[in-house]
Amino acid sequence: MEMRRAGSSGLTLSRLGLGTMTWGRDTDEHEAADQCRAFIDAGGNFLDTANTYGDGDSERVIGGLIGTLFSRDEVVIATKSGLSFPDGIRSVDASRQSLIAELDKSLIRLGSEFVDIWQIHAWDSFTPLDETLAALDYAYTTGRARYVGVSNYVGWQLARAVTKQESNSMKAPITTIQSEYSLLNRDAEVELIDCITDCGVGFLAWAPLARGVLTGKYRKGIPSDSRGAAPHFARHIEAYLDTRSARIVEAVAVAAEGLGYSPLEVSLAWVRDAPGVTSSIIGARTGAQLRGVLKSEEITLPDILRSALNDASA
Repeated sequence: MEMRRAGSSGLTLSRLGLGTMTWGRDTDEHEAADQCRAFIDAGGNFLDTANTYGDGDSERVIGGLIGTLFSRDEVVIATKSGLSFPDGIRSVDASRQSLIAELDKSLIRLGSEFVDIWQIHAWDSFTPLDETLAALDYAYTTGRARYVGVSNYVGWQLARAVTKQESNSMKAPITTIQSEYSLLNRDAEVELIDCITDCGVGFLAWAPLARGVLTGKYRKGIPSDSRGAAPHFARHIEAYLDTRSARIVEAVAVAAEGLGYSPLEVSLAWVRDAPGVTSSIIGARTGAQLRGVLKSEEITLPDILRSALNDASA
């Protein structure tokens, strides 16, 4: 698998990252190990998690694989702090006290003295940015995090954070940003991708398959074994089951059929090779599903098809 440098840093990541949001909840330890083995065998080196995934169980599962399935230095592990869902309600707390406490808990669950990338999960409108960035500096200077980043920031928020960190060489540089990006959600193109290019920040694209909708599985309804049928995921899928999305999914299906590929392969290849993208984070419930996703590594979209999909999803 191709390795790419994250922005202007020395960190290199596989161009596909393995998302672990379902690990410990919908994906048990055995399936997680099967996925991880398939991913590493394919040349991948980047695992993405967060303290909220499975209420911390995702990190625990990864921690159990360290030393048994892979050595710690073989894999780049990224986690996030600052976001929680008490009683199902989204809550953001990027205060220094909360962030550092969450990071230390993550390290315990991972069974590691450090995380390769530690990211602020979301912008906090009620905490001064300097305080949030101070938590990144602390993690970086104490060796708890080798690199730091942010997640779900828009362009001006990222630019402000990067500028503040660059003003003092003793501060931790923002290395990556993680944001949603797919043929059904191209909001990152409004200002974020220009910002990361100018600031030298690596772009980690999450939900490149629009939470599974771009695979075509929802074209005739909601399968009973899909995320769209799961209570804790359904609300995330509903936004992509509208008329506009259906039109784009059909365009992808037609293009895939013409090339002899699957809609999944076409959609993932489009994001993976889009300008500015360092790594696209993929997820699956089973090892068999992941092996199907990894087949996208074998294809490259013709320029004329990429242009047609750009127009269809504009």
